[in-house]
Amino acid sequence: MKVLVAVKRVIDYNVKVRVKSDNTDVDLANVKMALNPFCEIAVEEAVRLKEAGTASEVVVVSIGPKACQEQI
Repeated sequence: MKVLVAVKRVIDYNVKVRVKSDNTDVDLANVKMALNPFCEIAVEEAVRLKEAGTASEVVVVSIGPKACQEQI
């Protein structure tokens, strides 16, 4: 059995989010990004399934800019 885990890149939970001066968006310049904590749990469980022999392969996927590869 193959396991597919979808993960999401989000702002690190330790970072205080700043709003741009014109109040149109969140300022993402020089902000640390991380995997969504719930996605981390899903990846850990998929790895446990593979180690237990239940799964034969684990595939992790994320949709977004090329910077998403940093978290994977």
